[in-house]
Amino acid sequence: MPVLQRADAQSRARLIDVQRYDIALDLTQGDEQFTSRTTVHFTAREPGDTFVEIRPDTLHTATLDGHPLDPATLDDNRLPLTGLTPGPHELRLHATMRYSRTGEGMHRFTDPADGESYAYTQLFMDDIQRVFGAFDQPDLKAVFALTVTAPPTWTVLANARTEQQADGTWQAAPTPRISTYLVAVAAGPWHSVRTEHAGLPFGIHCRRSLAPHLDADADEILDLTRRCYDRYHQIFEEPYPFDSYDQAFVPEFNAGAMENPGLVTFRDEFVYRSAVTDTERQTRGMVIAHEMAHMWFGDLVTLQWWDDIWLNESFAEYMGYQVLSEATRFTDTWTDFAIARKGWGYDADQRPSTHPVAPTPEDVPDTASALLNFDGISYAKGASALRQLVAWMGEKDFLAGINDHFARHRFGNATLADFLDSLARATDRDVHAWAARWLRTTGVDTLTPATTEDRDTWHLDITHTGSRPHRIAVGAYDPDPADPGRLTLRDRFEVDIPQQEGRTRRTFSRPAPALVVLNDGDLTYAKVRFDTASWQTAARSLSGLPAPLTRAVVWNAARDMVRDGQLPPAAYLDAAREHLPHETDLAIVQGVLAFARTQIADRYLPLPERHTALATLTGISRDLLRRTEGPANGTGAGLRLTAVRTLIDSATSHEGIQEWLDDGSVPGGPDLDHELRWRILARLAALGAAPLAELRDTIDAELARDQSATGREGAARCHAALPDPAAKQAAWNALFTTGGERTDGGETGTPAEAAEPAELAELSNYLFTATAAGFWAPEQHDLLRPYVARYFAAVPALAARRGPALAKAAGRYAFPATFVEEETLRLGERCLADADPTPALRRTLADQLDDLRRALHVREAAAQR
Repeated sequence: MPVLQRADAQSRARLIDVQRYDIALDLTQGDEQFTSRTTVHFTAREPGDTFVEIRPDTLHTATLDGHPLDPATLDDNRLPLTGLTPGPHELRLHATMRYSRTGEGMHRFTDPADGESYAYTQLFMDDIQRVFGAFDQPDLKAVFALTVTAPPTWTVLANARTEQQADGTWQAAPTPRISTYLVAVAAGPWHSVRTEHAGLPFGIHCRRSLAPHLDADADEILDLTRRCYDRYHQIFEEPYPFDSYDQAFVPEFNAGAMENPGLVTFRDEFVYRSAVTDTERQTRGMVIAHEMAHMWFGDLVTLQWWDDIWLNESFAEYMGYQVLSEATRFTDTWTDFAIARKGWGYDADQRPSTHPVAPTPEDVPDTASALLNFDGISYAKGASALRQLVAWMGEKDFLAGINDHFARHRFGNATLADFLDSLARATDRDVHAWAARWLRTTGVDTLTPATTEDRDTWHLDITHTGSRPHRIAVGAYDPDPADPGRLTLRDRFEVDIPQQEGRTRRTFSRPAPALVVLNDGDLTYAKVRFDTASWQTAARSLSGLPAPLTRAVVWNAARDMVRDGQLPPAAYLDAAREHLPHETDLAIVQGVLAFARTQIADRYLPLPERHTALATLTGISRDLLRRTEGPANGTGAGLRLTAVRTLIDSATSHEGIQEWLDDGSVPGGPDLDHELRWRILARLAALGAAPLAELRDTIDAELARDQSATGREGAARCHAALPDPAAKQAAWNALFTTGGERTDGGETGTPAEAAEPAELAELSNYLFTATAAGFWAPEQHDLLRPYVARYFAAVPALAARRGPALAKAAGRYAFPATFVEEETLRLGERCLADADPTPALRRTLADQLDDLRRALHVREAAAQR
């Protein structure tokens, strides 16, 4: 499919203005196709030619101003419109479209729990043409009026309020002017909880099989929604710009959520059917706040072209964490951001694929390149940059600039220059110079302290490597005289680091503190190091630091030192073993254990040392379980659940976890819900902890017990994890079969014991991910080694056939990440050089290979110590 070039978008925007779309969708045509009829009212400013995008199964008719167009002129996804005259025009399109199974366009899903079907749209970035014909670019905003014909038991949701008509169709009220990619429809037999707030209808929706779980959390979700809505109305002068606010939790959704005006769609894993930690509830709250921020920044005021995607995502990311902390019970959101989110930005910014937070328009020449920038830089780094901007210019001036931006560009489009002009009108600081350093550059600065003493004074020298100015807080800590294992804050002071590389010195009275923490409070985006004495103190007393956010900064610094080869992975594990049993912040425990389990144990340590690392992690988990036993267990339920999950994932034999599965509970709690049972089964399968026939029977029995979509995914993962050649081949066939063909050139066929022929249909996005997640078990290297070369041979064709969403999943989840070897690197580099992978796959593979190089470097550095 040709991607939209920025130059073509600019030419089309100069030629036409779009007023309105009238869209009629018929979703009663079966499980594979639906009918789409579109009428577009637009105006040409001058004579000229252009095109409209549509990707139909069949384009039946097309008329321009009543004159028929030849459907045969449709060239892939573009229908030419030639000989336009100045003035108004009317384009009519009638097409049969195909449902998606990859979460793109109009995705259709049948719930295995009850057989009910659902359809919803995900039209970002250029997928509206999979649903109806459109001038598909963000700066051609229009009014959208939608009519949907649906099965009689279905409810239809859209961007505006919907009503069912006398003839059974659903009519949505016309929207204000919005961009094409923001149009949304969600249709099915939804279970809904509705209320009203501030004069607007609010609703939350999920598929019927999840109804009890949504009902259990409805009060919390709606309370968070109301609180965030009220807080945004306190800080934004522009009122909420749409006529309703629905939140639909939809199946097999690729992203976390999508900011469709008036109808936000979320992945329905946020409807918790199993126990979760309070940090996970906080994450759901953050996503609710994030998407609501988009109603203003992204929907009311929209980027002009995709080079400014950060204007959407960085702002919503920052506001999501900030507003949640201000308006709800989740007051420590920035600790979670520091430990769980910020590393995403740091990692992305150190790869060859890094890019500025705000790339130049020339660096985003088309939609394919724009799609690659939805990463840790546009989200986590951008939010960190905004947090630094607020610290530098002050929140009052920052919000004044934001409100000026909304007022000047409401229901229109804006650029980085427009945004900076609004900020400049609110402050006497040079925001343009700040943006040049922070938004137009790449890479991570590093701040390194050194302390010296001179009689009754001590000196702090901060060496800056990089190119950005920083305003940071520095914390000075001493041992608590009453408890040497704890640290007390002696002083916290601000330091302005110039943009130039060099050294900044501060001098203080009294002896040097035991620990100096740069960027205490985490207000800037930079890697920080420690002087020798400070690291010794941190290694000894990290859990004794008084503030969770300070501890998160220290743990992040340790993480960065491991990744840079300056701290042995085993030393990080030692610190975790020493301090996590005493840690009180759940986000820190989860973040440290996740890094230790997935990166250190599986990638940064050589395979012979993995068993010891896993033993360390199970030891930490058992310590946390002991700590949360007894009557006080209620306050430690999240820690206990985290410990149980980590112990399962780190088990090196069936002992213990098999007994939990048999008993249906962990001694002292929790009872095993569906998530924990599937987690144990996946680990037992990977370990080959029982005869294969017995494991298969157990998996099948669990699927009979849990006939949900999540159960189906759990079974797919477990079957793929079995240490059996037939099971691996069956999983491979499922992953790399597209449209009945194998992308690796092999024969289509599956062992009788592992799959039926019908299962060789293309996997949905979620079943693909589940199968891939079970496939590459580190315990099975000898069995899996032949598949490493097969992966690089097969994945380019898979990506080309199945599109960007599956390409990204194949690059992320199906990649042989556990084979940390030079040969994997060589095969991957050859694939990039010779196989011409699609842009989405190329970017994902390039990032994976860079992570592989880093893992090899970490191992080499540790071996030389």
